[in-house]
Amino acid sequence: MGIIPKPVSEVWRPELVRLPKLTRARRAFRAFGHGLMKLVAKICLNVSVEGLENFPQERPLMIAINHLGDSDVPAIIASLPFPPDALAKIELYDLPILGKLIDWYGVIWLHRGQADKRAIRAALDGFAEGRVIVIAPEGRYSVTGALEEGNSGAAFLAYKANVPILPVAVTGTENEHVYGHMKKFRRAPVKIRVGKMFRLADPDSGRHEAVSRGTSQIMGTLASLLPEKYRGTYSK
Repeated sequence: MGIIPKPVSEVWRPELVRLPKLTRARRAFRAFGHGLMKLVAKICLNVSVEGLENFPQERPLMIAINHLGDSDVPAIIASLPFPPDALAKIELYDLPILGKLIDWYGVIWLHRGQADKRAIRAALDGFAEGRVIVIAPEGRYSVTGALEEGNSGAAFLAYKANVPILPVAVTGTENEHVYGHMKKFRRAPVKIRVGKMFRLADPDSGRHEAVSRGTSQIMGTLASLLPEKYRGTYSK
């Protein structure tokens, strides 16, 4: 089977792309959502977390994750000490009920596979405000069940905003694994490993080459936190 191309958003809704304001109502809804994610994770998943002591006090911060399935969000968000900001594909906005809930929570909507300058600007503004933003460099949940080639956006933002990166790797959230357990009224075992914070190596060449090397550094670090079968493109 050949490589399946990365998705490109078929809709264009630039008016929705912005850095969500942290109003009192949104902070309250995020706190509620964080608690709800914890409840969902407790009911549907059996999550074990390793390395949570690596979560830094430093702000701003980029959290880079691998992406395996629908359960990544409740598993990872529930394991973090507070609800972060995140980039999310614009297609989710039109989902009944869920799309509105995600928008109330406040995410940076992203048009995948396109030069979404508004999303980039919103993320940079967020880092400038000292926010913690979750990014999945693969740009979709893996179609192979292992790491796919990372997109350049995360490395570009990390260089541009000069922010440190916290790698968080998850296993056991594949849809067939989680939903298969749920059909049997069982909680799917999920493991999360939080790595040590790092910064991208100082660029000593052109921006394009530096971003390419930075992407490899981010994905290689995620791979080092994963079992061999999950490393995919970044297996040694």
